[in-house]
Amino acid sequence: MKFEKIHNKGQAKLFKNEYVEYLTKTHPLVVWGIYLPIIIFMVYYSSEVINVEMGPIAIVFFSGIFFWTFFEYMLHRFGFHFIAESERAMKIVYIIHGNHHEYPRDKERLFMPPVPSLILSSVIFSTMYFIAKWFGVSENVFAFFPGFMLGYLMYGTMHYAIHAWNPPYKWMKPLWRNHHLHHYKNEHRGFGVSTTLWDRVFGTMFDLKKEKEDKGRVKNLLFVSRPSKSKEPAT
Repeated sequence: MKFEKIHNKGQAKLFKNEYVEYLTKTHPLVVWGIYLPIIIFMVYYSSEVINVEMGPIAIVFFSGIFFWTFFEYMLHRFGFHFIAESERAMKIVYIIHGNHHEYPRDKERLFMPPVPSLILSSVIFSTMYFIAKWFGVSENVFAFFPGFMLGYLMYGTMHYAIHAWNPPYKWMKPLWRNHHLHHYKNEHRGFGVSTTLWDRVFGTMFDLKKEKEDKGRVKNLLFVSRPSKSKEPAT
């Protein structure tokens, strides 16, 4: 997904039909508004209906969040950056993720839009449920899946923040730099967004000590200007 230039204004035109095109856009609060009630209901269902104790619920819930970070890495690395050869496959990859690399300031496409998101999350929940049922632990899905989805919401919000502002705390700077370098330096490294853990595990983390900071290119990736609390430029 190499582009001659990063577009600082506008957004990609993905579909000719204006109504379908509209469905490719969303706002983070819309996505939070959809999934937060589902997360709360599932935790309540697990506790009050299935009668699982809060201790096990908390363990499984946080396991779901942790599993999301692994899922996020794998999806970004092998799904969003799939090496497409046919024209149709390249178009699909562009619709899913390539447009974000060409138009990183398009803040309406930092979250997956509601319709495909709900379809995909339903498939993931069903898959988790049937796998868990096979092993006789289906009740755990109602704590694991909401943790997984909260991980997704945190990931999307972090992605939004990385493209909006400089890191609010110095210890968060490596995460910001890793994603910025993924955009303008090498798209085959730096796949972690909510954490750099899996980049470090699988050897795709940028060596930040050796990477030169480029404030100009980073500025092209941000859609909101706000001074950093740190004196150091964030790249």
